[in-house]
Amino acid sequence: MNIPVWGWFLTIGLMAVFLLIDIFVIARRPHVPSMAEAGRHLAFYVGAAVLFGLFVWFEWGGQYAGEFYAGWLTEYSLSVDNLFVFLLIMASFKVPQKLQQSALMVGIVIAIILRGIFIALGAVVINAYSWVFYIFGAFLVYTAVKLATGGESDDDEYHENRLILWIEKRFPATKEWNSTRLTVIENGKRLITPMLVVILALGTTDLLFALDSIPAIYGLTKEPFLVLTANIFALMGLRQLYFLIGGLLKKLVYLSIGLAVLLAFIGVKLVMHALHENNLPFINGGRPIEGVPDIPILVSLGAIVLILGVTTVASLWKSARDARLEPADAAR
Repeated sequence: MNIPVWGWFLTIGLMAVFLLIDIFVIARRPHVPSMAEAGRHLAFYVGAAVLFGLFVWFEWGGQYAGEFYAGWLTEYSLSVDNLFVFLLIMASFKVPQKLQQSALMVGIVIAIILRGIFIALGAVVINAYSWVFYIFGAFLVYTAVKLATGGESDDDEYHENRLILWIEKRFPATKEWNSTRLTVIENGKRLITPMLVVILALGTTDLLFALDSIPAIYGLTKEPFLVLTANIFALMGLRQLYFLIGGLLKKLVYLSIGLAVLLAFIGVKLVMHALHENNLPFINGGRPIEGVPDIPILVSLGAIVLILGVTTVASLWKSARDARLEPADAAR
């Protein structure tokens, strides 16, 4: 893909406008969104992503459009896993419901900025060292094994990361919520509010999830433009998804297994790609291994849709089955 500089600025600028409108509207009227409101906004962002993929198809061809859709679906599915932790953060800090939208919105903006830095660094490393695909692939397979063997998590507590612990220790804070304000002055001293801590917790926690999501999407496309836009579109709809399917998340009992299969598939794909373009001297004398196939993007896209579909259907079936069996077990 040959993206002119103005194309980067235009794309990022338009997405920034949508985010700023969201922030402005929420800042003026903090509230708990209804299911209808969350559904409309989510449909808008999903529709925008679909239309953007069609634009990529029209402008650069079906190969790149397939890479965008595969990357977007993968990032979206991995972002759903983030929502579990976001729910724990909200509960841990006892965030008032009407302020949760504001906290999520600003936290997501921070996450987008941090992911943008990660994506730029990833592009530089990939261009300089093609062997990094071996590391990305091995890391994704390792993460998949951890997800699969970890099973369903019974941990219902949020454990603050080191940055949040340092901030809470270093800066004096008030325990009172002051709407969406990040700092207040009490007795002549400026104090940070719980809102600032929550926003930083959301943004930095998402960055930890990016450690596997960024290598995963680079396993589907090598185009930084598609990597960035797929990530932004996935994160832009995350707030609405939080309110729309918050209760449904508990029913996705096989989500960890599904994501494990997804990451393992992309990890193996990355290793196969690295072997196909090998230049490490201790592997096949530094020559590419021609017999290793490169999985086409359409096969990858189909596999992603199949994995996510089977995971969702199986999870909902098991949840419904368990719900039917609970009264019978209680009556015994």
